[in-house]
Amino acid sequence: MKNEICSKTILTVFEYIQQHGEDTGQGKLCSGILAFTDFDCYTLYLQGSGVTMRFGFHNSYHLDYEQQSQKNDFLKKINLIYNQAIKRHS
Repeated sequence: MKNEICSKTILTVFEYIQQHGEDTGQGKLCSGILAFTDFDCYTLYLQGSGVTMRFGFHNSYHLDYEQQSQKNDFLKKINLIYNQAIKRHS
């Protein structure tokens, strides 16, 4: 899979959700995206719209989904949160 999302975007979105999301017990939830880590906090996860993104080693990521429409909706939400984060820092 070619990198459609830069690592800066992923990390910005993850951090924004951690700071502003609602605690669910499984992670933090913001705008339909759940952000959490594995037990050692080495791998980050973003989950929503039927998609799970795993981000970790060497700033690489993998998306798990069944339908292209799920991926498209997930990426829209990621971009929405990223834009919110950027506006907040402006």
